[in-house]
Amino acid sequence: MHARILGQGLQVSAIGLGAMGMSMSYGPNPGDRNDMIGVLRYAIEQGVTFIDTAEVYGPYVNEELVGEAIAPIRDQVVVATKFGWNIVEGRMQGTDSRPEQIRRVADASLQRLGVESIDLFYQHRVDPNVPIEDVAGAVGELVAAGKVKHFGLSEAGAGTIRRAHSVFPVTAVQSEYSLWTRDPEAEVLPTCVELGIGFVPFSPLGKGFFTGTVTTESTFAPGEVRATVPRFQAENLSANQALIDHVRALAATRNATPAQVALAWLLAQGPFVVPIPGTRRPERIDENVGATILPLSADDVADLDTLVDRIGVAGTRYNETGMKMVGL
Repeated sequence: MHARILGQGLQVSAIGLGAMGMSMSYGPNPGDRNDMIGVLRYAIEQGVTFIDTAEVYGPYVNEELVGEAIAPIRDQVVVATKFGWNIVEGRMQGTDSRPEQIRRVADASLQRLGVESIDLFYQHRVDPNVPIEDVAGAVGELVAAGKVKHFGLSEAGAGTIRRAHSVFPVTAVQSEYSLWTRDPEAEVLPTCVELGIGFVPFSPLGKGFFTGTVTTESTFAPGEVRATVPRFQAENLSANQALIDHVRALAATRNATPAQVALAWLLAQGPFVVPIPGTRRPERIDENVGATILPLSADDVADLDTLVDRIGVAGTRYNETGMKMVGL
């Protein structure tokens, strides 16, 4: 696995691992905690050194899971976690990025992760009630205190990124980005290039759509995130099959899987891009790692660049509640 550099010199594996699905959002949670610890450690053995978690995943239990998994191999791993929610009785009750809250979350996350310093500390969502300058300043103080090494933003717009970066250097911006979610391309990616900030796509496989395993017959249990996403509603899912059919056909010509093509396309967007696909299965780790050596031609990349323009996407990436949560 080759490495990539996010802003401010943070070296990570070219493909990371999003740990959220090990504790929530994608159907019944795994019954055996040790199985997930095994998957995390297997990923690290395969060279995946960038692990993404958050206090709100669970909430709290995902950080504990990651902390237990990395305990014997802490020096081999870059851990990212997040702050920014008001969590009441296990449920998110709006954003909260007040400096005192950021400090509380940092101390609690350090304990759950069992680490002396958080490698990358993201604001999970922009808080409309707290100036981003105050957020950046608070994280800067945590860096000075040795509790945090790098500052990140998630789902932030270009203007917010610039304002934060002017107060304390932003190392990475995390946003949803995939073959069917192209929002960051207009302003956020160019801003990251200009300012030397890394970009970390979450849901890089479109919440599993670009694995090629989601069909028009797929159903999603209540409580699973895809049950609420318009793109996965039956009518839209049927229309969106044209997208995966195209990617599957290209993958066949490269002796690859659709997921590998989708990840390789993201990697081709620039050396500052580091996707974090999630999984609960070791074989998916192998598949995702394989994307780093898949040679897409310039014509392949150009073809995929215009895929959505040619075919279109049916349905929005979040329902109305989700859109409000990301400020859309």
